[in-house]
Amino acid sequence: MTAAKTLHNKGILLLLMTTLIWGTSFPLLKQMMGSISPSAILAVRFGVAAIAFLPWLRRLNMSLIRDGVLLGFVYFAECTFALIGLETISANRSAFVVSLNVIFVPILASLLGQRLPSRILVAAGVAIAGIGILSWEGGGLNRGDFLTFGCAIGIAIYILLLEWITPRHPTQPLVAVQLLVMALLSGAWALPQLTTQIGEIANHFYVLLYLGLVVTATPIWTQTLAQRWISAHEAALLYTFEPVFAAIFSFWLLGEALGVRGFLGAGFILFATFLSQSQHKLR
Repeated sequence: MTAAKTLHNKGILLLLMTTLIWGTSFPLLKQMMGSISPSAILAVRFGVAAIAFLPWLRRLNMSLIRDGVLLGFVYFAECTFALIGLETISANRSAFVVSLNVIFVPILASLLGQRLPSRILVAAGVAIAGIGILSWEGGGLNRGDFLTFGCAIGIAIYILLLEWITPRHPTQPLVAVQLLVMALLSGAWALPQLTTQIGEIANHFYVLLYLGLVVTATPIWTQTLAQRWISAHEAALLYTFEPVFAAIFSFWLLGEALGVRGFLGAGFILFATFLSQSQHKLR
């Protein structure tokens, strides 16, 4: 096995681990929404993550700071849309809408002039069908759906930006700048509410600590590292495992149903991932 193939496989494993971690966040966030505002959740979550990466805020240059600020702003926006949207839709449904980024990544890439193999476009279609079978619960669209839809577009933009930016900078300092920007933005947004919710924040401290260190700091690091070796469209397809794990954890923690439809949808997603890794282009 060549060194490039080894790194490619390492990137796949890192992103699969990332989707597993993300899958745990939907039910945990849904449980906290009734007692803590979205702005306070993000402020504590991003603040904890930024503190963990403070040692790498050294040896910066203007190019790295500029790119880190851009990535941090996009990540903050996508998380904000998803969290506010989660106030009015279920964890399963949120995971489905978020995963629509698998369609937006090739669309945006095509608009930017990239030519993708046919198998990637077919795999994206199979994946989105699987996500729909897995997670869609029916009912009309509401404000939460549209906000979460905005999150999916933001994720697609973030994935494409990572493909362009990550080869230009060391990983940890780039992550540190992103997290600092996210912490400052969320802190400014939540400042009027933090003092009034300090009691509830203390009650959920360990969950917020988990969200900061495990669900935020770790995935941003693994994403930034993995996309040195994984293309943007491959990353988007691997992220379709997120609603699979979200459905499992939502069933376990919230009692949201996971039956035959859920397993069938997961099978579609697994097939799409294997299809995307096929070396034979479809005619």
